[in-house]
Amino acid sequence: MLVFGHAGITLAAAALLNGAVTKSYYLRIRQRNTVQDFEPPAQAASDQKHDSCGRVSWLTSLGNWIDLRLLLLGSLLPDIVDKPVGTFFFRDSFSSGRIFCHTLIFLLFISLAGFYLYRTHRKTWPLALSFGTFTHLACDQMWRTPQTLLWPIYGWTFQKHDLSHWLLNILWALHTDPAIYVPELVGAIILIWFVAVLVRRRKFYEFIRSGQVL
Repeated sequence: MLVFGHAGITLAAAALLNGAVTKSYYLRIRQRNTVQDFEPPAQAASDQKHDSCGRVSWLTSLGNWIDLRLLLLGSLLPDIVDKPVGTFFFRDSFSSGRIFCHTLIFLLFISLAGFYLYRTHRKTWPLALSFGTFTHLACDQMWRTPQTLLWPIYGWTFQKHDLSHWLLNILWALHTDPAIYVPELVGAIILIWFVAVLVRRRKFYEFIRSGQVL
């Protein structure tokens, strides 16, 4: 999976997860209001907005909680770091585009840092990066390469690959391998939908500045 697949699928996964949590919250609120036979006007208006906007409201509330720019950055973070290091700068040493940032220990590090900063300072940006990294590793099916995922349990070295024609191999896979071009197509459609939402709501530049969809 390449750029569009990682970014688009991560955005969709975060929006759906946020929507599920939000829906569960509203159901509890409605059940409580039914028992009390009273619903505050502000809550009723919020519920109506949620019901009318559907998935867009899920995306809006997600943007109110985390910086969506960092979520998208996190979805590409392992490749942003590992690809230049293992493919270009230290090819003789690693000869792989999946090294340190494709490991479970890296994911645990940024996740623990994210939870700590959220509990102590209410900072959510590390959580956005950690969720993006988690979906990246899941989409890359890193469990199939335990030598990398569980590094350094299986040793201090990473599995090496032949990178002499890596760019041509990627271009060829985009035309012939469904495991590559299908996720890229799905991710591209999701990102196009996201940009269309921003443009329709006239929030594109606001998203660039703040990472929110208000």
